[in-house]
Amino acid sequence: MLTVSTTAGRRLSPRQAERRRGILRAAAALASRGGWEAVQMREVAEDAEVALGTLYRYFPSKVHLLVAVMEEQLRQLKEQVRRHPPTAADPAGRVAETLTLAFHALQRDPRLAEAMVRALSFADRSVGREVDAVADLTSEIVLAAARLPGPPTAEQHAALRVVGHTWHATLLSWLSGRSSLAEVRSDLHTAARLLSPAG
Repeated sequence: MLTVSTTAGRRLSPRQAERRRGILRAAAALASRGGWEAVQMREVAEDAEVALGTLYRYFPSKVHLLVAVMEEQLRQLKEQVRRHPPTAADPAGRVAETLTLAFHALQRDPRLAEAMVRALSFADRSVGREVDAVADLTSEIVLAAARLPGPPTAEQHAALRVVGHTWHATLLSWLSGRSSLAEVRSDLHTAARLLSPAG
C-alpha cells in the first residue's frame, strides 16, 4: 500500500493523509476567523468531521496542531517559490523579496498568523520534531529563493539559520505591535544580506 511520511515520523496511508489535511484545513479556518482562542480541539474535530479521539491521535495538543498548520503554510510557500522564483539580481535581494511577499500574505490573515506564531512560542520539547520541520522548511525556502551559484558554504549555512530566526522574530514583533511594517522590511533585508559573499 502507498504510504506517505508525516513530520512526526509516522507513516500514513493516502486516506489517513487526506484526513490529516482536512484537520489542518479546519484548524486554519478557525484560526483565520478567531485567532488562537478560536482553535478548540472539539470544534476542530467537528469541522473536520472526525472523532475527537482521532484528532488527538494525529495531534496531541493545540500547539502540535497549529505548528503543523504553519508547516503546511510553509510547504505552500515553498511550492510558490518553485513556481514563481523571485527576480531580484542577487541572492540577498531574492531572499528579501520572497520573505517580504510571504510576510504580506500573513499580514492579510493576521489572526491565523498570530495563532501559528503563538503556537511556536508555546512549543516545548514534546513539539520538537514539528518545530524542527518548520525551521528546516524555512531554511529550504530561503535557500531556494537565494539561488546561490554553488553549494552553500559553512558561513552561508549559518546565515540561513539567522535569516530564519529573523523571519520568525519579526513576525512575533509585528504581531505584538512592537515593530512597524517598515521595520519588518528593513530587518528582513538586513538579515538577507548575510547570504551575500561580502557578508
